[in-house]
Amino acid sequence: MKKRFLSLGLAAVMAMSLTACGGSNTAETTKAAETTAADAKAEGSEAADTAATDAGAAGGVFKIGGIGPVTGGAAVYGVAVQHGAELAVKEINEAGGINGAQIEFNFQDDEHDAEKSVNAYNTLKDWGMQVLMGTVTSAPCIAVADKTAADNMFQITPSGSAVECAANPNVFRICFSDPDQGAASAKYIGENKLASKVAVIYDSSDVYSSGIYEKFAEESANQGIEIVAAEAFTADSNKDFSTQLQKAKDAGAELVFLPIYYTEASLILQQASTMGFAPQFFGCDGMDGILQVQNFDTKLAEGLMLLTPFAADATDDLTVKFVESYKAAYNEVPVQFAADAYDAIYAIKAAIEDANVTPDADASTICDALKASMLNIKLDGLTGEGMTWTEDGEPHKAPKAVKVVDGAYSAM
Repeated sequence: MKKRFLSLGLAAVMAMSLTACGGSNTAETTKAAETTAADAKAEGSEAADTAATDAGAAGGVFKIGGIGPVTGGAAVYGVAVQHGAELAVKEINEAGGINGAQIEFNFQDDEHDAEKSVNAYNTLKDWGMQVLMGTVTSAPCIAVADKTAADNMFQITPSGSAVECAANPNVFRICFSDPDQGAASAKYIGENKLASKVAVIYDSSDVYSSGIYEKFAEESANQGIEIVAAEAFTADSNKDFSTQLQKAKDAGAELVFLPIYYTEASLILQQASTMGFAPQFFGCDGMDGILQVQNFDTKLAEGLMLLTPFAADATDDLTVKFVESYKAAYNEVPVQFAADAYDAIYAIKAAIEDANVTPDADASTICDALKASMLNIKLDGLTGEGMTWTEDGEPHKAPKAVKVVDGAYSAM
């Protein structure tokens, strides 16, 4: 049984730092998600039907399932993952598939609910799923991971960032774990001398937020960063942040670290502006989406920094092509979650090709083969160049920092 561990070396921390988001119980659906969620749900079925029709008799079909919130408060994450995966599937099928076999992709909505996610998994099993790309958010991912382990079903989560998501030997991830993101954030702030006095506002009721904060606090001591205020809130008290902001201001915080989701972050930026508090704000991947929050003045996010493995304005050929294709298909700029899913599908493709498995193999046989092949492959993806994986299921790639400039993310 493979061992799970966290890297302690600073170089390894930066190589494995940054997570993709765990999902938020309090996240509100953005305007973009509200207008596309129903269409996305239908598109998933259409994509699966089209793939099956086009497969033909030549190479057979690999059945890949996906699970995530297409409706509900976290729909912005699930819709992005579904769309990113669908683009990858379309590209691969049009290029001849995987060793001549087409991909049939079926994405199920779990509404960011663990019980519904397990139900979605069972639906996909009945459909004949051979590999799972999911789930999107952490709590459902942990619940489903127990099922895939029992079934020996290969699972790769694009964005389930809680440590427990990848605790089983059949589970790998594209994103980075929460603790590593916290350490990397402290290291980035310290090495780039962004601030010496830092306040933290985090959600103590959320595994994603608290996991990042705990590691951030630990690494801050190594970086000579003084945490002058560490203020928590919960899912039941996530609207008024005046007390937390006042304590940060009174403590002389030069930077406020926000390991939280964009919904709460947008409120914090609004309330900080109202009280005349203007420190540097620094977030993580859960902040991705703040520029799409309905009725939010994006000028308030000007100068906001966050660590993320994907920047839509990057100029490399792969990113440019992906962003153009995504905008043409969905009429919006892709966020990190779409890129995570795109890379997840291509990682599955690379592992299948390395293992030389065929679509007539059962899920358990494929799982055994892919667990070994994931340790062999190297992937140049949207979220990292030369990505590799170790036996603990964790990816090895360098993080990127982005900053909001003129209302858009700009790579640093």
